[in-house]
Amino acid sequence: MVALKVEGMDCASCAANITRFLEKKGLQKVNVNFSSGEVVFDQPTDEVPLDLVTEGINKLGYHVVQNNQMPFWNLQRKLLFCAIFTLPLLGSHLLMMTGIHVLQNAWVQFALCLPVYVVGFLHFGKTSLGALRNGSTHMDILIFIGSTAAFVYSTIGAVLNEPKYLFFETSATIITLVLLGNWFEKRAVKQTTTAIEDLTKLQVEFAKKIMPSGTVVTIEASEVLPGDWLQVNEGDKIPVDGTVLKGSADVDESMLTGESLPVSRLPDDRVLGGSIVSGGSLTIAATATTRDTTLSQMIDLVKSAQLNKPDIQRLADRISGVFVPVVLGIAVLTFLVAVLGFGLAPQKAMLNAIAVLVISCPCAMGLATPTAVMVGVGRLAKNGILVKGAQTIEVFAGIKNFVFDKTGTLTTGDFRIKKINYQAGNEADINAAMLKMERHSSHPIAQSLVKELTQRGQIGEATLTKIKEIKGQGISALDKEGNELKLGSQRFAAPNAGAGEAALFFSKNDKLLATVEIEDELKPAARELMDSLRNAGKTPIVLSGDRLGKTTEVARHLGIERVYAEQLPAEKLEIIRKLNAEAPTAMIGDGINDAPALAQATLGVSLSNASQVAMQSAQIILLNGNLDRLGHALAISTATLQTIKQNLFWAFAYNVVAIPVAAMGFLNPTWGALFMAFSDVVVIGNSIRLKGRKV
Repeated sequence: MVALKVEGMDCASCAANITRFLEKKGLQKVNVNFSSGEVVFDQPTDEVPLDLVTEGINKLGYHVVQNNQMPFWNLQRKLLFCAIFTLPLLGSHLLMMTGIHVLQNAWVQFALCLPVYVVGFLHFGKTSLGALRNGSTHMDILIFIGSTAAFVYSTIGAVLNEPKYLFFETSATIITLVLLGNWFEKRAVKQTTTAIEDLTKLQVEFAKKIMPSGTVVTIEASEVLPGDWLQVNEGDKIPVDGTVLKGSADVDESMLTGESLPVSRLPDDRVLGGSIVSGGSLTIAATATTRDTTLSQMIDLVKSAQLNKPDIQRLADRISGVFVPVVLGIAVLTFLVAVLGFGLAPQKAMLNAIAVLVISCPCAMGLATPTAVMVGVGRLAKNGILVKGAQTIEVFAGIKNFVFDKTGTLTTGDFRIKKINYQAGNEADINAAMLKMERHSSHPIAQSLVKELTQRGQIGEATLTKIKEIKGQGISALDKEGNELKLGSQRFAAPNAGAGEAALFFSKNDKLLATVEIEDELKPAARELMDSLRNAGKTPIVLSGDRLGKTTEVARHLGIERVYAEQLPAEKLEIIRKLNAEAPTAMIGDGINDAPALAQATLGVSLSNASQVAMQSAQIILLNGNLDRLGHALAISTATLQTIKQNLFWAFAYNVVAIPVAAMGFLNPTWGALFMAFSDVVVIGNSIRLKGRKV
């Protein structure tokens, strides 16, 4: 994977131009983000040297930043330079409209306009020529043709000494106002990408490593390896994900999980890299490198989601692709009809044609979706919600069926052993075997059982081999005598035993030795979430592998009518298929046995304390297992989709109204350039509004 920083991209059309160039070179997985200036791609072979790629992007009219050295002749300096020469021209034009005549000499106007036109020629001409060579078009072509037509026409007027043919101020003002619009746009778009910047600031540069001798040394965080012991004091950021070995502390995870209050962390608790120790101190064992932390994954997911295009964007892209040629045709038609059909003077017809070129810039259409997605994805991340791709937001807003796993999803997953019923055998040996077997599972019941059995004591010795977990059923193993031990559901471990209320059955050679009754509680946010889903016209459903009685009881407490219990992973998969056929369906789960259903559903939602397989199968991840974040995710996704539609409506409506007005001669090109820049700012401003919008 190669990543470049590119300056000079003003809108989505620029990004599309670079994307097309790189794909033509045979590069793969090309992602170009015009707002952050990031260009990412894969080089399948060494046939395309990086120097050739850099040179090609530069030839397109953009600038590849090397060694973090930004170009001196940047957008801001170009704008200031052009403004110095444009203001006298524009001022004299406005004074002339009031009857005051200054700067009437054609060659003085030419001298003031020429430096501005040269800047515009190089700025817009280079990217326009690069786009045409690349077989594409974008907004710079319209600006380039419009300003060039005004400058050439005025120069001819100066040579012929025809004052009525002079509109040097139009050429200069178009270039300067478009540069001003680009500058405003760049500043505004930057506000939509603050989520990545905020997350990046959480990354830690240095860590305090505890050496075997007990000495604490400061090393670069990138040098931390899994298993290293680290010291984190009050006020420090935790360098990497880890497990608490010693100490206790209050940890601020608000930027990572959206949890506003600090959380208490004790020995054996998990801590996240990038979170801040607000009180106390900890000794932790690193469980990941800086590249593999939850924070790094968040940054990568946010970046990839902001690069990803939802389906609604593809409509705007298709229209933008043919928009420039159509506008050029309309501009030519405007000139011909004005002169030949209505007998207008050529200079007036030319101004109308130029106004059409300038006013109809498709930039707002290109900005409509990416800016809203950037804000929406950023807001989701700040609320502890990660999405895999912007398309997920669009799909999620249209979900009708919300299918929940029970254990660890609707319930806390923090189980207590209510009772162990020993049928035969030595109790301590049974406890030891169950403990050793459950340590091989990431299921919430298994983790809770390990914790409680360890605390209970009364643990004997168990030598087990060939320990194997069977998804959705249980765990099997062989003891030192070769007996087959099973721990799991009744149909798996003890199919011939009488039905009971036990959650787990333990058997040797299919002979029942013990049953385990457990207790679990509903998550506090579960009832409120179900009410909000029903109020939004959604259908909550419970799909569980647990016993019918317990599953039905949970559903009754939550007011859920549709219940599927005692389902194996394959059966869950079939139920999800049927629900998908009814309506778009989201599956919310956390276990290994939920992974196939998560992948099969229209959309998979996983909790971050879920198994790794479940998280990889899901498109949405709720950090720290906060179920109440699901309601936030739905509300923000819906608001983001609404914002995209509003932006596209404004962009299309603006062009539909503005082009006829300009073609009929009711709009001066100068005002056209101003309104064009204003349309971009309106679209971006509406996207930024999503940051603080109440949802």
